[in-house]
Amino acid sequence: MVEAATTARAATTTPPTRPEYLRDTVAGSGIGVVQKPLTLWQRLSQQAWLRKALILVLIALAWELYARRLNNALLVPTFSATVEAFWAGIKSGDIPVKVSNSVQLLLKGYALGLILAMVFTALAMMSRIGNDLLETLTSAFNPLPAIALLPLALIWFGLGDISIIFVLVHSVLWAVALNTHSGFRSVSNTLRMVGRNYGLKGPRFIIKILMPAAFPSILTGLKIGWAFAWRTLIAAELVFGVSSGKGGLGWYIYENKNMLDIPAVFAGLFTVILIGLIVENLIFRNIEAATVRRWGMQS
Repeated sequence: MVEAATTARAATTTPPTRPEYLRDTVAGSGIGVVQKPLTLWQRLSQQAWLRKALILVLIALAWELYARRLNNALLVPTFSATVEAFWAGIKSGDIPVKVSNSVQLLLKGYALGLILAMVFTALAMMSRIGNDLLETLTSAFNPLPAIALLPLALIWFGLGDISIIFVLVHSVLWAVALNTHSGFRSVSNTLRMVGRNYGLKGPRFIIKILMPAAFPSILTGLKIGWAFAWRTLIAAELVFGVSSGKGGLGWYIYENKNMLDIPAVFAGLFTVILIGLIVENLIFRNIEAATVRRWGMQS
C-alpha cells in the first residue's frame, strides 16, 4: 500500500510526456502576402502633382464661369481671354523680356539679402553683442514694409536698379535672418556638445553643426524671403516704372492698365503667379526633397 502511494505521488509530480510531431518545412518564398490591388482612382489620388493640378483646373473653371456670368471684360476678363493675351505676349516677346528684366533684379537683391542675413546670423551665434544687435534690428525693421522705403531709396540712389535692389534686400534680409536665427537656437544641446567635443568653433561650428540641424528653418526663411522679394519687386515696378530704360512685369501690368487692356493686365498677373508656382514646386521642392526629407527631418 505504501508502494502504491509512492508510485501515485511520483506519477503526479512527473510532468507528462508529450508526443513528438514532425512538421514539414515550408520555404519563406512560398508564403505570399495578401495585398489588395489599388484601384485607378486610389493610385491617382496618391500623386501630389495631380491633386494640385486638379485644384488649379477647378480655380480656372470657376474663374471662367464667373467672368462669363459677370460679362464685363473691363472688370474681370474670362480665363480664356487671359490665356490668349498671355500667349500673345509670349509670341511678341514682350512678356519674356519683362520677365527677364524682373528676374535679373530679383536675383541680385535676393542674393545680397541672403549674404547679409548669413553675416548677421553668424555674428549673433558667435557673440552676445551680435545676438542683441540682430534681435534689435529684426524687431525694428522686420515689420517695416519694404515698399515704404522706396521714396527714400529714390532720393538716396536716384533712378536706377540700385533703388529697387535696396528695397529687395530689406524684404529678404530680416525674414531670412529671423528664421535662421530661430533655427540655430532650436538646435539641441547634444549636437552642440558633439561639435565642441570635435573642437569646432566659430564659422566651422556654424557650417558643420548648426546649419544642417537648422536647415528646415533656414529653408522656410528662404521661401519667405523669396515671396517677400517677388511681391516687393512687382510693387516697386508698379510705382517706380522703368529702371535703367528697362521695364519689368510690374511695369507691363501698369502700362496695360493705362491702355485699358485688362486681359493683358490679368496676363501679367497670371505670369507672376506662374513664376511663383514654378519656383516653389521645381526649385524649393527639389531642395527640400534632397535635404530635409532625405535626412528624415520632415515627412
